[in-house]
Amino acid sequence: MSKKLRELLNQINGLKKEIYDLADAGKLDEAEEKKKELVNLQKKFDLLKDIEDNQLRDAAEAVERATGGVIPVDETSAQKAEKKFAAAFRGGFRNDLNEGTGADGGYTVPEDIETQIRRYREAKASLRDEVEVVPVTTLSGSRTYQKRSQHRGFQKVGEGGKIGKKNAPQFERLDWKVDKYGGFYPVTNELLEDSDANITRVMVEWIGEEGIATDNYLIIEAATDGEAVAITGLDDIKYILNVVLGQAFKPTSKVYTNDDGLQWLDTLKDRDGKYLLTADPHTPMQYTLSAGATKVPLRVYPNEVLISDTETEGVRKIPFIIGDLKEGIALFDRKKTTLKLTDTASAGDFNAFEEDLTLIRAILREDIEIKDANAFVYCELELTDATVGEAPAEHTYTAVENPEGDPSALGYYVLENGEYVLTEDTEVQSGTTYYTRN
Repeated sequence: MSKKLRELLNQINGLKKEIYDLADAGKLDEAEEKKKELVNLQKKFDLLKDIEDNQLRDAAEAVERATGGVIPVDETSAQKAEKKFAAAFRGGFRNDLNEGTGADGGYTVPEDIETQIRRYREAKASLRDEVEVVPVTTLSGSRTYQKRSQHRGFQKVGEGGKIGKKNAPQFERLDWKVDKYGGFYPVTNELLEDSDANITRVMVEWIGEEGIATDNYLIIEAATDGEAVAITGLDDIKYILNVVLGQAFKPTSKVYTNDDGLQWLDTLKDRDGKYLLTADPHTPMQYTLSAGATKVPLRVYPNEVLISDTETEGVRKIPFIIGDLKEGIALFDRKKTTLKLTDTASAGDFNAFEEDLTLIRAILREDIEIKDANAFVYCELELTDATVGEAPAEHTYTAVENPEGDPSALGYYVLENGEYVLTEDTEVQSGTTYYTRN
């Protein structure tokens, strides 16, 4: 609405109030005269507004014709970041398109995209959530920590007195140095022609998932370093919570295990036959373990992440980590990812040139350090398991007499170079012997 129309609208509203006041005061003739003015003023407003509306429609149609039916809108900062990142991707992350060049000579992922990667990682459950994450801006450094068990409290000091040395706080100096971790990801060259949003999504998900896997591996490696404490049942877990960790760490402790550990805990019952493991009614995948008078949160990770020891035939050793990992472990995060792209190199089983692929290499930097080894205990539960080390079942093959139909659909095998393999024949081939597997 133009300035002129807004002024007319204010006049109309003012006139309406004036007419109301006159009528309320019994001055009906004057109110009737003012009403005539209001009608004329309203007509003027309506006519001018129609003209302005027509002008706006004409302008919109002209823009639509000039843009092929697409009305341009202002891009958000996220859209601008995606557009710039996708342009760098299509350009092969060459230096002329870089936000910056990292120490490894690669393209430094812009902060907006790095933020998306961090949010993706934070949205997925991982051990990163359980430790202290310290953002750092340099490749190495040191931090001063005071262990929870070293807090002594303040001492009484008289006016003008000196603080005694016996209660001086004890501090730990923790040195850190971020290491480089990298991997590559093959994508088809069709991705170069995809939308900006899809290119960004593919890269964010890949870097995010690999980052989660890296965090999990490094944290587990640090938490399980050294000889495990053998446990045989729930009483051992209670002892670790009550005595080994004690009141310094017990109130904030959790129990960490894998699918094997969950299965064992899920079978434990109290004297009344009630299960000791309960699920949170609001978050069914979050569990609480009743360890005597103590209820401890339980965190479960896949067997592929937190791995059971199956080196000994007939024995499964299940890992348990009990304690407060936020007090025990620090992850120093450089928060910078660098990328390089090639369509000619080879990596692993992939040959980018021959297979019309694009290989992307990502490098991130972080470090894991133990802050307080007294804050958690690495344990193992040894169970007898006949399936561990069990030899795979032997299969027998029987020749099919007078085969009919589609051999591949029927799951027939053929003998090639002394080995039975599933056939790809869709029709029975003359002279070929087909087999079923038992």
